[in-house]
Amino acid sequence: MDIATGNLTIGTLAKAADVTVETIRFYQLKGLLPKPDKPYGGIRRYAEMDVARVKFIKAAQRLGFSLEEVGQLLTLEDGTHCDEARVLAVHKLHEVRERLAVLRSIETALATLVNDCCAASGAVKCPMIAALRRHGE
Repeated sequence: MDIATGNLTIGTLAKAADVTVETIRFYQLKGLLPKPDKPYGGIRRYAEMDVARVKFIKAAQRLGFSLEEVGQLLTLEDGTHCDEARVLAVHKLHEVRERLAVLRSIETALATLVNDCCAASGAVKCPMIAALRRHGE
């Protein structure tokens, strides 16, 4: 089926949105993508707007939004809820900044361990392993 006609099979929809058929079914299960009616003896057909919706979901996921948050964003997509969408984005930005701070702390600790490891010589046990053991106790 051709994408221009809006008469897409699930496989064509998946290909056009650059996802798998399983992803389409999963989004339907989660309520993020409506499941079209299946005509008697026929197959479900999808429209171009379904391709756009799946691409929206994937773009939001790449920005770190959970599927639940994506669902919230989808309810706001009519353009009249910009303030609510902004609140969700500000919250996500705060979460990302918190994770970055944790990652920077981990980076510093690992850099110290690597430097200590390289500085050890002789019969000394590996300082990195020893430090990890101390922190694990």
